Formats: sequence, C-alpha cells, structure tokens
Amino acid sequence: MSGSDTAPFLSQADDTDDRPLPGTPGLPGSLGNSKSEDPEVPDGEGLQRITGLSAGRSALIVAVLCYINLLNYMDRFTVAGVLPDIEQFFDIGDSSSGLIQTVFISSYMVLAPVFGYLGDRYNRKYLMCGGIAFWSLVTLGSSFIPRETSGAGCSVCSTLLSRWAVVWVTLQAPKSRMWPGTGTGLCGPSFILSSLGFTAVAFVTGSLALWAPAFLLRSRVVLGETPPCLPGDSCSSSDSLIFGLITCLTGVLGVGLGVEISRRLRRSNPRADPLVCAAGLLGSAPFLFLSLACARGSIVATYIFIFIGETLLSMNWAIVADILLYVVIPTRRSTAEAFQIVLSHLLGDAGSPYLIGLISDRLRRSWPPSFLSEFRALQFSLMLCAFIGALGGAAFLGTAIFIEGDRRRAQLHVQGLLREAGPTDDRIVVPQRGRSTRVPVSSVLI
Repeated sequence: MSGSDTAPFLSQADDTDDRPLPGTPGLPGSLGNSKSEDPEVPDGEGLQRITGLSAGRSALIVAVLCYINLLNYMDRFTVAGVLPDIEQFFDIGDSSSGLIQTVFISSYMVLAPVFGYLGDRYNRKYLMCGGIAFWSLVTLGSSFIPRETSGAGCSVCSTLLSRWAVVWVTLQAPKSRMWPGTGTGLCGPSFILSSLGFTAVAFVTGSLALWAPAFLLRSRVVLGETPPCLPGDSCSSSDSLIFGLITCLTGVLGVGLGVEISRRLRRSNPRADPLVCAAGLLGSAPFLFLSLACARGSIVATYIFIFIGETLLSMNWAIVADILLYVVIPTRRSTAEAFQIVLSHLLGDAGSPYLIGLISDRLRRSWPPSFLSEFRALQFSLMLCAFIGALGGAAFLGTAIFIEGDRRRAQLHVQGLLREAGPTDDRIVVPQRGRSTRVPVSSVLI
C-alpha cells in the first residue's frame, strides 16, 4: 500500500500488528522470524542496482570516509598529548585546561544540526566538501600561530588540505528516492535511550582522552619513576604515546568484538544490539575504576585495567550507529544523527573535560599544595567516569525494551504500510468487519 496522497481512503494501519512482518532487505534483524539466519547480503550486481554504485567504488568511498575520520580524531586530541606542557607554560589549573578541550569540541557541536538538516534535503557530497574545505582552512590558519601561544595544528595541516580534492573525486551522491512516511516523527524511545547511552560513552571517552596522559604522568611522579615537571622544564613523557597506542588498539579490538558478538547473538535474540552495548558499558565501569584506584600502587596494573576497560567501552561505537539506521526512517537519518552528535557532545565529550578539571581544582583547594594533592584530585574526579558509564549501561538496557517495536514501525514506514496522523489529518476510526479502520470524516458525512 502506498503512503502517498493518492492512497485509498480506507487504511488498515491498525491491523499491521496482527500478523508477522517479513524481514526488510538491508535492515538488520528480520522481525518475521527472530530465530532465522541474517538476511541474505546482496551480491555486487544487486548492490550496484540498489545504490547505483559499483562494489569497487563503494569500497573506495568507505576508505575515504575512514581516512577523513582518522584525521578528525588526530586533530581532535592533539591537545591531550601536550596538556602538561600547556598547563606548565601558561600556569593554569585543571579547569582552564579542560575548558580548552571543551571549547574545541563545542565547535563540532554547533554546526551538526545545521548540516543534519541540510543533509536530508540537499546533495551531501557538496555539503561534505564545503565542510572539509572550511575545516582545512581553519586548521591551516592555526599553524601560523606563534609558538608562544601553543599552536598545535601544524602537525596535521599538511594532510588536511588533501581531503577536499579526494572527497570531491571519489564521493558520488546517491540518487534521490522518494520514501513513504516522510512526514512522520523523528524517533522512538529506543533512539532517545540509545543516544543517552552513547552520550555516556562520549563522556567517558572524552574524559580519558584528555586527562589520562596527564593522570599517568602525575602517577609516575608520585611513584618516584619520573621527576616532577618544574617551570622551564619539558613535561613530555612516554605516557601520551603509550596511552594513544592503547586507545587505537582497544578501539579496533572493541569495535570488532562488539560487532561479532552482536551478529552472533542477533540470530537468537532480536535485542542483541542494545544488550551488547549495555554489557560493554557496565563491564567497563569497574575496570576503569580499578585503573584509577591502582595508579598509586602499580602503573602496570593501571595500564592493564585501562586496556580492558577501553576495549569493553569501544564495543558500543559501531552498534549504536547500526541501531540508528534501523529505528529511524531514511529521510530522517541525517537529522537524527545530528541530534545524537549534539547530545553526545553537549553532555558528553564537550562538557566532561571541563567538568573533570573543575572538580579536580576544587579538591586541590582543600588540600595542602603538593604533587600528591594534584594526583589525588585528578584521581577522584576521574572516578566520575565509572559512575557515568554505569548510567549509560542502564540506558541501553532501557533501549532493549523498546527496540523491537521501534524497528517494526520504521520498517512499516519504509514499506509504506504505516502512516501516522498529522495535525491536519481529519481521519476517524470506524469499525469494519470487526477491525478498526481509519477513514476521512468527509466520507461518512453523507
């Protein structure tokens, strides 16, 4: 049944829950038979017929987007690698240091809703090229800042300028396709709850990315393994490099592990995706807490617990993106992703660096000045991450409750079998052969 304005008056949208819904190709988790195998993946010819892109070009597009995202994270966390030097050079506290990262991440958040709105309506290739060109120019400009004001963008600006040309050449915008149900609402409870859970992931990730190298350096100072960073000295240490390598390795390992576990469990449990996310967050919380608690006793134990905690934390990244794709209709996905980006930045990795630094400074004021006080203040403030991670796990458990219904409604919208009444819809419900059927008011006013 078509969802356009030319559809017949009589609609049996209320009857759709009375019978099984066949699985929709391209959407994970067939609802007609939750215990069946995953839907058959189309071959290269079928993929080209559906998307208008060859398999080789699709692989190239994915590679380019991964390359851009890699540079994005390189640019985003450059400050974390030199944070002790920044604090020592400018003679600032933890709250001011965290504010630097908060302001930096906020720039990602400001334009996300704008580009999300435009991405649902205009050619995404041109939007991406314009955004990347602006990003590259700003990063290039930061490389001309004098050394005295700590301009760190020069390390990656040479590669950023190449991205605009690469994207322009390789990306091909998909052909326009009219989907039914374009006037429907944006999301259901599973999208909101999964976005809150992902916000917890961003909070913990953003806090660790900025503060973990500085915390590990302070831990070594307290343990007597590293001399303290005094004015005029370099504060560089191997902890930034080691933590960066751990983050990269655990990211790849965690994402792959989460996807594989979810894929296997999905065959027997349609709620596998949010349950795996919940397990990852709830499992990472105690290990992150132990990594902080053991830092004063053994730096090796701290690294081991960080490795396990970040691996479990990284299990969420790909799965959350997958959840968004099958609980939100195609014409609202860019807007939904923009909302998720804003929420995860606003309450997650944009605010968490400043909040952790602010708590650390408040604790240091109540203790005598010492290197031990600096370490303990940052240690106690970072323990907030374990608590936030547990809350995020609870949000994913809530997602598991609603995800089947929301996925079913999204599939019905795509198939044109469900259309929600808008504010101008004058339909009423009348019985027809024992069923509730929606008809226009004008059709019964005879």
